[in-house]
Amino acid sequence: MARVIEPPPGRLILSVIYSSMDALSDCLKTLERRFGRVQFETAEIACAVAKRYEEEMGPNLCRRFFSFEQQTPRSALTSIKGTCHKIEPNFADHVNDFHFRTVNIDPGIMTPNNLVMASHHEYGHSIYLTNGVYSELMLVWSHGRFVRLPWTPPDFYDDEAVDLFERVRATFELVEEPA
Repeated sequence: MARVIEPPPGRLILSVIYSSMDALSDCLKTLERRFGRVQFETAEIACAVAKRYEEEMGPNLCRRFFSFEQQTPRSALTSIKGTCHKIEPNFADHVNDFHFRTVNIDPGIMTPNNLVMASHHEYGHSIYLTNGVYSELMLVWSHGRFVRLPWTPPDFYDDEAVDLFERVRATFELVEEPA
């Protein structure tokens, strides 16, 4: 019988889609109070899925990725998604009973082997976790580099993003891959 072993922690990666630098800056202060210091961040990346959010968030959306210094248990992904969902309305424009978000925060956990993101959307490749949260495998480490999957948005394999992911991966104590 196999022993159940808790996997080592990963690093929290946050993807933030935003409509204004002011909203991003204010949001980042809240995220650092909640999750600790940012370890690495990307510059602005054009948001490849902007059309999906344009009606709510406006045009010309950008995305940035942030990693955090503190390692995170992989089992925390669902609760972190819930926390991010509660943070978003704090930076929204409120009209009647509707919140027009200025930031969209999606968390993920990076390990030396992959990047798994959390979402409230179900797709064919999603795996349901709990509390309305799905996981999506976005990148896999293979043959010395990150490899995208058919559903991985282009933002995740933009040179700026890949550089961040490789820097985050380098922070783990890595075991040599067999030749």
